Amino acid sequence: MTEQGIHRSFAETLGFPGYYGANGDALVDCLSDLCGAVTGGVGVVIVLHDADLILDAEHFPLFVSVLCQGADRANAPADLDGIPADRPALSEHFHFEFRDFDPARIAHRVRRPDLTVTTGADRVAAVLNPDVWH
Repeated sequence: MTEQGIHRSFAETLGFPGYYGANGDALVDCLSDLCGAVTGGVGVVIVLHDADLILDAEHFPLFVSVLCQGADRANAPADLDGIPADRPALSEHFHFEFRDFDPARIAHRVRRPDLTVTTGADRVAAVLNPDVWH
């Protein structure tokens, strides 16, 4: 549930390299390289069970932003400088499962200027705000 615990879980579960820096930037970098190394280039959906446990943590909104940044890079056909990637764009998504699903509460916790958050009766979606990131 702590920031360091989340980094440790991601590193262990997804086989991050030993030099993984256990911070937001390092997580974005490893997530952007994840698909090809871990899945053989077919993309990935990462499911985070019992997300209620971290919903109220101070770092939760930033954590969601970092996951969106990693997915955006993995899904992009070019690097940050616009140079075509040496691999095809790969699908990377994160799915949070909540025992007590309250879309309004979750959306409120996720809201940040760098994210666009949408809700429905059975979902809350967050993506990078294109006015901030692109």
